[in-house]
Order: sequence, then structure tokens, then C-alpha cells
Amino acid sequence: MGLFIALLMLTGGCAKKQIQGELVPEQFLGAAQQSAKIHTELAAEYYSRGQFGVALEEVTEALRFDSKFASAYNVLGLIYMDLREDSLAQKNFEQALKMAPNNSEAHNNYGWFLCQRRPERIDQAVKHFMAALRNPLYSTPEKPYNNAGICMLSQGDYKSAEEFFQKTLSIRPADSQALIGMAEVYFRNGNLTAAQLNLSRHMQISALTAESLWLGIQIERKTGDRHAEASYTMQLQKRFPDSREAAALRDGRFE
Repeated sequence: MGLFIALLMLTGGCAKKQIQGELVPEQFLGAAQQSAKIHTELAAEYYSRGQFGVALEEVTEALRFDSKFASAYNVLGLIYMDLREDSLAQKNFEQALKMAPNNSEAHNNYGWFLCQRRPERIDQAVKHFMAALRNPLYSTPEKPYNNAGICMLSQGDYKSAEEFFQKTLSIRPADSQALIGMAEVYFRNGNLTAAQLNLSRHMQISALTAESLWLGIQIERKTGDRHAEASYTMQLQKRFPDSREAAALRDGRFE
């Protein structure tokens, strides 16, 4: 499943910054906060490119200008999560929420961290996803719903996963992540027709991935459609020969 995170990028002349959960027009930011915002945006951009060293330098500079800039701690949490420095990631996500308790992006990202790295705290992860949704100004509510669905799917709670993915689709009917999530849920529940339909809709709007092709192989193997299974198999082997899904195929590790 794809990772659904947000970096709280603030751009444009009418951008607003969230301070302690309140949106403040950019023109009212002080010089130090403006500088912190710029360096945080740069850090987020470098992070998205996988340039973690430079991203760390930029976010450190942001905090030099404003040590209470919540978005900087949020980005730091993401960087450390990718670096697998889990203690530092957790510390920075918690600091971001201490500075801005209503920051939806920080709640969403911390929930994802807990889901991925602290599975014993899955209930808390879902609480953070739901906290992200309490902000009526949050522009991407499908993200925490999707993340909650992915987390429930990983726990084998297919009923809850379906409910979260359905909520995503009620907001964005063509959300590719929710569609493949639903395909996975239906496959696990034995509803192969619905699994095929949702996977097909996903593939119509998204590039093929090792994950989607592997799911297609498993679905068609269950339905007995050897032609469709062979087609998915050929594409997985050709496009993603080094993927873990291709390795599972070679090893015969079918669900």
C-alpha cells in the first residue's frame, strides 16, 4: 500500500499557516516565522526527493528561526521515520502536536508512524487519523481514511478496513488507493467478482505496480481464469523482476 503522508506545504501569496491549530494569513507572520516556513518547505521538497541530509539541514535552519514551528517538527518526524530512527521520529511527531494540537497533517503522519512502527498501538494510530479529520478546514480527509484502512487491513480487520475505504470513496469515488484497498478486502473475503471490479477500476486510473499485478495474479488464480493470470504474471515478471512480489511468485507463495 502506498504511503499516504502530507508535508504541509504552504505556497502562494494567500497561503496560511497553522499555529496552535488556527489558520493565520501569511502576511501576518513575523520575519522569523516566514524564514522558518521557507526552510521547512525546502526541507519537505528535499525529503520528497529522498535527499535526507539536505532536508535535515533545512529543517534545522527552520527551527533556528522559530523553535516552535510545528510543521518543521512534522517534517523532521517524516525524515527520521524514513531513516528508521524511530525514537527520533516519534519524539518529533509528538513535539509537532505539542506545538499545534489541531494540526491535521501531524496527526495523520503520526498515526501512520504508529501503524507502521508501533503496531501494538494501532488503536492510538486510528485515534490520530480521526483527530486529523476533526479540523473542518482539512483539505484532504481521504488521506487519514485511507491510512486507517491500510492499517486495519494489515491487522486482518477487513470489516473496519472496508468501512474506512468506503468513506474515502464517498469523498473521492476514483481514489486509486481506496480502490485497490477494496480489491484486497474483497479478495480476502472471497468476493472475487467485486475484487476484480475494484482492481480493474484502480488499474484504469493508476500506473501498474508490482502490488496491483500481484493482487491480480492471486485473484485470477482463485477465479480459474488462467489467461488473465498469465497476462498479469508476464507483466509482473517483465516490469518488476526484482520486486518482492515477483520473488513471491517465483517461490509460489500464493495466498
